[in-house]
Amino acid sequence: MGDFNIIHIFIKNKVMKWLFEEHSSNSLFTIRKNDYDFKGDGILKSTTINTIAYNLNEAQTVIIDEVGYTFPKNTVLPLMANQHFIFERPEDIIAWQFNRDFYCIVNHDAEVGCVGFLFYGIDIPLFLHLTSFEMQNIISIEKMCLEDMQIKDRMQGEMLRTLLKRLIINTTRIARTQTPAYHDLPDDKMDMVRKFNLLIEGNFRTEHEVQFYASALNKSPKTLSNIFLLFKLPPPSKLIQNRIVLEAKRYLQYTDKTAKEITYMLGFGSPAHFSRFFKQHTGVSITQFRETGLIKP
Repeated sequence: MGDFNIIHIFIKNKVMKWLFEEHSSNSLFTIRKNDYDFKGDGILKSTTINTIAYNLNEAQTVIIDEVGYTFPKNTVLPLMANQHFIFERPEDIIAWQFNRDFYCIVNHDAEVGCVGFLFYGIDIPLFLHLTSFEMQNIISIEKMCLEDMQIKDRMQGEMLRTLLKRLIINTTRIARTQTPAYHDLPDDKMDMVRKFNLLIEGNFRTEHEVQFYASALNKSPKTLSNIFLLFKLPPPSKLIQNRIVLEAKRYLQYTDKTAKEITYMLGFGSPAHFSRFFKQHTGVSITQFRETGLIKP
């Protein structure tokens, strides 16, 4: 039998958190329900944990990286490990959370097709409204997950991974039906956009030029730009800049790192260069931003 445990936490006789841990592999999978303390600490986390949140009650506000959004009823919201989030009524949210040791969405992208789209995509945040049939599927998966949380045997981890994969695939399918590009353009071009998004996520701290990403995808910068034009998306150079700016804002907002420290963490040659870049793309200086703390582009 594997080295694992399950922790049940109760509030007013209702389970608020089911936690599966497999210590031998550092795997972590959590289901949260009726959890008044549910939130995301983003870059302050010591581990990488992605989230799929489902709001099954009335619309509420979710604050993601200091920006407020309406989270409608019967809507699913994928949340990435590096996002800070706070819900107006977290107790109304059902959430599945997992680290990459439990299920790596990058290594298993051929199975679920969600990387660079559902997670680490361009349209962030991505609110997905569910039909009645889709709601039934989500609730069915939740029920099966909670049932399997109570069966402690050596197959438990694999069963929970299978259920999580089913949830991700269902959510990705829903997202595709709500994304016009998936209806209008070939899958290979959408896959190119997804791969580009993933490359940015892994390299934006050190690679700031389009040429690097185009070469990694075996495309010319012009061909890459034309693909993004087909999707009516910002040019690749702008997406790279946006990602760098977002990370800079997160460090300035949530940490006490100095501008000089952030300069080198984000691959700039000098604090002056970083300072000019930041003001050019945000309209405010680093000092002004730290005073206002607004992350929205």
